[in-house]
Amino acid sequence: MRKVVLASASPRRAELLKNILANVEIVPSRIDEAGIRARTPEAFAVKAAAAKAREIGKKKKNAVVIGADTVVVLGRKILGKPKDAPDAVKILKSLSGKTHRVITGLAVLDTKSGKLLTHHETTKVKMKKLPIEDIIGYVMTGSPLDKAGAYGIQEIEAMFVERIDGDFDNVVGLPAAALLKLLRALV
Repeated sequence: MRKVVLASASPRRAELLKNILANVEIVPSRIDEAGIRARTPEAFAVKAAAAKAREIGKKKKNAVVIGADTVVVLGRKILGKPKDAPDAVKILKSLSGKTHRVITGLAVLDTKSGKLLTHHETTKVKMKKLPIEDIIGYVMTGSPLDKAGAYGIQEIEAMFVERIDGDFDNVVGLPAAALLKLLRALV
């Protein structure tokens, strides 16, 4: 089995990947997503994932490199990571009582052949109507500051989420079932 490399700094993504694959090397990507342009959030997530896989793939010979990028989308707007605590409060208030989409772009690169396979997974999340005290309490933990959409589903599901339609792991940041299909198709 060739080396598998995850081009990500996300501890949640690494944990999910280690649940399905034994020997995984973690190498954080330094891609600046601000420079990525796409017509749809799905295309953006896939382009960002592919850019991460290609960047790390240049350094790894005879390996399989996995790139992933997760975006939270309300309407047509991508909600990125909050700039600061007030921004996190604003983002969570905007999600309150609404359904949004969580889209993860996946890219799997075989550095030996140069073959790249991509996919995107979409999950709908319906938030409860959130009391401002609960939003502020969660933001004050500091946890939402490094997460797209200002939340980690595994931290807030019981308190903030009314319903999830789709792959829960996708909302965490790595749709494992979809990734396994891509890995099988690569070989």
